[in-house]
Amino acid sequence: MKEKRSNFTGSVGFVLAAAGSAVGLGNLWRFPYLAAQYGGGIFILVYLILAVTFGFTLLITEIAIGRKTKNSSILAYRKIHERFGFLGYLAGLVPLIILPYYCVIGGWVLKYTTVFVTGQGKEAAGDSYFGSFISGTTTPLIYFLIFLTVTMVVILCGVQKGIERVSKFLMPVLLVITLGVCIYEITIPGSGAGIRYYLLPDFSKFSIKTVCAAMGQLFFSMSIAMGIMVSYGSYVKDDVNIGTAVNQIEIFDTVVALLAGFMIVPAVYMFSGEEGLATGGAGLMFITLPKVFDSMPMGGLIGICFFILVLVAALTSAISVMEATVSMLIDRLKISRVKAAATIFVISIVLGIPSSLGNGIWSGILLLGMDFLTFFDYLSNSIIMPLVALGTCILIGWFAGTKVIEDEVTKNGEKFSRLGIYRVMIKYIAPVFMVIILVFYTLAQFGIINY
Repeated sequence: MKEKRSNFTGSVGFVLAAAGSAVGLGNLWRFPYLAAQYGGGIFILVYLILAVTFGFTLLITEIAIGRKTKNSSILAYRKIHERFGFLGYLAGLVPLIILPYYCVIGGWVLKYTTVFVTGQGKEAAGDSYFGSFISGTTTPLIYFLIFLTVTMVVILCGVQKGIERVSKFLMPVLLVITLGVCIYEITIPGSGAGIRYYLLPDFSKFSIKTVCAAMGQLFFSMSIAMGIMVSYGSYVKDDVNIGTAVNQIEIFDTVVALLAGFMIVPAVYMFSGEEGLATGGAGLMFITLPKVFDSMPMGGLIGICFFILVLVAALTSAISVMEATVSMLIDRLKISRVKAAATIFVISIVLGIPSSLGNGIWSGILLLGMDFLTFFDYLSNSIIMPLVALGTCILIGWFAGTKVIEDEVTKNGEKFSRLGIYRVMIKYIAPVFMVIILVFYTLAQFGIINY
């Protein structure tokens, strides 16, 4: 029997839940290290320009598609245009691939949170600590399973009692902790140089790599092209102003990303200089930051606050990713939420185990030269997501027509802000950017070019 479709209670619940989806490891883990690697202020400037144009375009499109069709992506795209049904299945693959390895990384965050809370932050600052932990067999798997289980429990509670209630509590907490750490950092002597590096654009550092990195970051930061916002849009009541909600989500997401970078980049700059920023990479949060905290006054307390913050963000995003897959199974197979969640739970365990062990006893097994986690990340974020975004632009820009989205956004008499930008972006500029991302990411991944 088909379950009655749930709804968010209103605009606030939807905005905080969607913001919880958008604000995650993409903001607190990926954004800072990309900003560090690609010139600080110039990366931020490029990201902001893309966020208010490209990000806004796809975000409002996906939410409007979801509310109009009242379906998850697996059925929603077909309802918009019969020939684009495949796009729903392609979008549905993304959260299914992402959730297992995302929960593996979430398990790492849970481990570091536990370490700092129990007063072992100094040990975490050791050179070999992170490598020893992720290359283990039992411990990383235990933390992965705990993180995945907590995510499933929230999903089983449903939209209002689970996702919305958790997001309403966790999102404000996340913002308060972020602001607190940032304010404290400003008071540290010598932080000025790092803050200037982070906030002031240096145009000599601008390159096509900066644009591609910032564009790719939008997928992570705003949960675009994953089917997530389509699913969340399907739970939005008709009296909610989509345009206003999207603006609020965009602002919340961008502010948290900027604050996350403000927490990390100037601090690393202070203790490691610009060279430390360039070489920190994806391990900036797990390898470099514990060293920074260990060198700071009250570093243990700051470390506790930081990793609790990251854990909150990781959990809210994992919830949204799992919800996207669960809602698709419910829509497609007409099964209960419990059966759908249990199915996704099992699939996540099966795919998550190699993602975890690929850093240890299975490190010798490579797919296209990549370990399991890196391969799943590359497949979902550098191939499928740009394809989904490109297909969405072609669908709305050239087949269904922008009026489909415009009518949904303005159905209650609301104004569609940035309408002119939207029409140009969805038809021309966004598709070109997606092709560029696909070409450059693919060629660079296999060493054909060094863009």
